[in-house]
Amino acid sequence: MNMFQLTEDIFRAFLHCETKSYFKLSDSVEPLSELIHLQQSLFEKFKQKCQRRLRSRFGDDEFHEGSVLPQNLAKAKDRLLLNCMAETPQIKSRINALERVPTSGNTSNTKHNPYVPIRFVPSEKIADHDKFLLAFDAIALAAASGRTLLVGKIMHGDELATVTVKLLPYIKIAQSIINKITSQQACQTPPPLILNKHCVECGFRVQCRQVALKSDDLSLLSGMPDKERKRLHNRGILSVTQLSYLFRPRRKRRSLASKPDKNSYALRALAIRDNKIHIVGKPELKITGTPVYLDVEGVPDRGCYYLIGILTPSGSSWVRQFFWADEVSDEKEMWNSFLRSVGSIENPQLIHYGSYETTFLKRMKDRYGADSTLPLLTRLIEGSVNVLKVIYAQVYFPTYANGLKEITRYLGFGWSDSAASGINALMWRLKWESSRDPALKEKLITYNAEDCEALEKVTNTVMKLCDAQTGALRSNDYDIVEVDFLRREKAYPLGRNEFAIPELEKINKSAYWDYQRNRIYLRSSPSVKAAVQRADKRPSKPVHVNKTIELRARPACCPKCGAKRIEKHDRHSRVVHDLRFSRSSIKRWVIRYCFHRYICCSCGATFLPVDSPATKSKYGSDLRSYIVYQIIELRIPQTTVEDSLSQLFGLDMGAGAVHLQKTLASRVYEVTYKGILKDLVRGQLLHVDETKISIDGRDAFVWVLASHEAVAYIYTDSREGDMVQELLRDFKGVLVSDFYAAYDSIDCPQQKCLIHLIRDLNEDALKHPFNEELMELVRQFAGLLKPIIETIDRFGLKTRFLRKHKVEVTRYNRLLSTRTYSTEVAIKYQKRFQKSAARLFTFLDYDNVPWNNNNAEHAVKPFAKLRHVIGGMSTPKGIREYLVLLSVAETCKYRGVSFLDFLHSGEKNIDDFMKECPR
Repeated sequence: MNMFQLTEDIFRAFLHCETKSYFKLSDSVEPLSELIHLQQSLFEKFKQKCQRRLRSRFGDDEFHEGSVLPQNLAKAKDRLLLNCMAETPQIKSRINALERVPTSGNTSNTKHNPYVPIRFVPSEKIADHDKFLLAFDAIALAAASGRTLLVGKIMHGDELATVTVKLLPYIKIAQSIINKITSQQACQTPPPLILNKHCVECGFRVQCRQVALKSDDLSLLSGMPDKERKRLHNRGILSVTQLSYLFRPRRKRRSLASKPDKNSYALRALAIRDNKIHIVGKPELKITGTPVYLDVEGVPDRGCYYLIGILTPSGSSWVRQFFWADEVSDEKEMWNSFLRSVGSIENPQLIHYGSYETTFLKRMKDRYGADSTLPLLTRLIEGSVNVLKVIYAQVYFPTYANGLKEITRYLGFGWSDSAASGINALMWRLKWESSRDPALKEKLITYNAEDCEALEKVTNTVMKLCDAQTGALRSNDYDIVEVDFLRREKAYPLGRNEFAIPELEKINKSAYWDYQRNRIYLRSSPSVKAAVQRADKRPSKPVHVNKTIELRARPACCPKCGAKRIEKHDRHSRVVHDLRFSRSSIKRWVIRYCFHRYICCSCGATFLPVDSPATKSKYGSDLRSYIVYQIIELRIPQTTVEDSLSQLFGLDMGAGAVHLQKTLASRVYEVTYKGILKDLVRGQLLHVDETKISIDGRDAFVWVLASHEAVAYIYTDSREGDMVQELLRDFKGVLVSDFYAAYDSIDCPQQKCLIHLIRDLNEDALKHPFNEELMELVRQFAGLLKPIIETIDRFGLKTRFLRKHKVEVTRYNRLLSTRTYSTEVAIKYQKRFQKSAARLFTFLDYDNVPWNNNNAEHAVKPFAKLRHVIGGMSTPKGIREYLVLLSVAETCKYRGVSFLDFLHSGEKNIDDFMKECPR
């Protein structure tokens, strides 16, 4: 195993991120950003300041700067050592300072080190990471000198405060971290990549984020605790997309209705996957006063603030204001200026994002609260609105975090400086403090002002989302999902389960009720055994023959050789099961046909009479009519029809028999279907529409052709218009259709469905309620169409009454063509009207031509109901059979004829049936 030397840089990186530590162990060079350069520069200045303070305590001959050999450390007489290098083959650390503490007796015999390590920390607050780094210095020093250390010191903050730290508990933790780093280096396996808060200041952040986005890692979801992420990993959930499928809408219990909702990472993942805003419950965001959008910049480590920005309305515009503090001493004046400005606003109400501004207001009240400002300040704090609090756990934007910048960028708002962020703003402030560069100050003020604008945009959007009337926003700007209205999936849904492993499917089949009853329980339960035997051995009653028919017709010749010399060969009989219809009942009817087989004296062939009913099917035509009526008109599933025939008539037809009867019926009535199609194409008016159907998991289409007296359904594999164009090639009547382009090439007068156009206009008007061009266009079209509809209601579809409206139509088209629109949606409808102008009012020139396609849409409904029964389980052949029979059934209905009576009659032409049975 190759030995490696653990440095302070690697240890520090591990404290922030294991992946960063791995990169450094792999000798990857961290890209140096402007922030990292600034941190290094500030630390060097702070280090020099600390060294000067320490040197001032000792004489010039009492300190030493530079490396000290480990063996000389115990004998060193210097009271202060600066930049001391503690190094062994396994560990190395450059210690900021070592201070010799006075000891009694002979120091050469003590096991404790006479020097105390000192670490310089620029921040005002000391974090655990700083203490662990001090413990790392102690471990390196102990390894180099052979003597342990009990305490260490940390110098920190502008005042160079010194804190003494007991090292023992931190050394134990630091040693465990060192062991982890050693194990990581030994196995050469990269740790799992986890994005965290340190990423914003890490040089590897771009590289890591690209990897996380590529793998859709869970750590992209900001704020997810490590414990929750590990729990999901244990369940096999490794990506944001996978997590999104875990979300299940739950109905909230009444007892918990008043409690706030919990944040759901699964719902956030779902919002990201669908790229839609998801709303839970009924969030409320109400602004009762004059909104004052507030954003504050400060130095969190120092607990001080240097910039307050506000955005307030003034008439139809907005007013920006900022209040700046050069030094901490200027903070009070900045605060008082802010209060004076806000106090001059009528009924001000502070709007902010997050708890940072809440903490700011409370701190300023404690620091500078005066009796004269307390009423205003109390009112501002109590009436302030935290927009993030409204969003949290109730409004889920499709973003990885709830930060103001993430949400606002999703809403389309951008900052003038692409690098604008909280950490960069802090960097700009620290650089300004060193250089007093006016450009940096201007950059901070602009950043703060744009934050206020972003806050206003988010607030305005959230208020619309909270509004009960969200129809315009939902349709226009963003896709919104109200979680309370999502379909709640059952925990134990009915239906067949899908299994990833075939063996599990076999095991599952063994648990089916019928399998258990007929294979397992039958062996152990006498009652179950008796019940099964009773069901299996149901007494088969002898079939009662209602009528016997002798078939005496003799064939004229041999069907094989044509010879006329034939003789009777043997006698046969066949039982045909049928139904018999009476005025008030249906009963089973069984006929026995008796007939002879014949033999040819010339060639010796034997044969039956060709036209004998007994040679066609063992089921009669009335039974077939009843089955077709049940399937097509009543839309009863075929298996249910089988059970019904067995239970009511004792006809155990067997599996597939009902389907076979449907197939036979479709062949019988194919001629009827072709006649209906022929009459439709020859007619003077035709409505056409299409709808979708699923066949074996793929989409196919059914076309509907309808007139006032007939309906025909046609199946195609796609929505291409070749079939309908070929079918209607010779059609010369008026074609009524929607705006599907496939109909445009048909050479005949056409009427486009105005209802479709009205629906589209209305939908876009709701989407764009403030588009005056579109609203005016819609109003003008409604004003044109309304008197025409009134004429139709009064006189019907007669051209002699409707012809007078052609003047208004011509005037409307001419006026529309001369208008100049600037909005995209209005231009779209202008082009649509111009393209279809000759086909929108064709009904004015023809008698009995409707202005809508409701006839075809109505004809789609019976097929839609039948499609629901079929449930995608049929085949193209089966669908075509259904459509033949459904076309006959609907045509009968359109002509006021009973479908069952027509089937029972044996007729193939509906017109002939109507002549024989007029009603």
